[in-house]
Amino acid sequence: MIDGVDRTILMMLQANGRVSNAEIARQVEMAPSAVLERIRKLEERGVIKAYSAQLDPQALGQGLLAYVLVRTECASWQAETAAKIAAIPEVQEVHHIAGEDCFLVKVRTRDTAALGSLLRDRVSAIECVRSTRTTIVLDTVKETTVINLNEAVKVEEVS
Repeated sequence: MIDGVDRTILMMLQANGRVSNAEIARQVEMAPSAVLERIRKLEERGVIKAYSAQLDPQALGQGLLAYVLVRTECASWQAETAAKIAAIPEVQEVHHIAGEDCFLVKVRTRDTAALGSLLRDRVSAIECVRSTRTTIVLDTVKETTVINLNEAVKVEEVS
């Protein structure tokens, strides 16, 4: 169960993964050792999966963002196909989806030439891939990994 203190800790960590333990303790009015113990328990339970730095793709020459719908023809090989797609370094996300297509893939590349090469030479070369449909992002209005903890907690409390 996630209580109000855990929720505050999680919100602070989502906003700034480098926030100090002392600052969290000050905000939740607890001893730093107690806060550290709560964070360790959240990590052990898998609520906190990882800590990472958010990089600017433009600054690193990876300014083209595209979403690729992938249709496959080998239903029994879905996991293997997904793993092969996920192994491509430019692929940031792979989602197994319902509908006519099998996967929704988020890709970042340098430019359209690099995207074309990736689709032709690597994605389409995977044995079970039958077709792809690509949407290039022109501008990003919102992109986040932040989870609405108020809604997440309500769902957990109901179950």
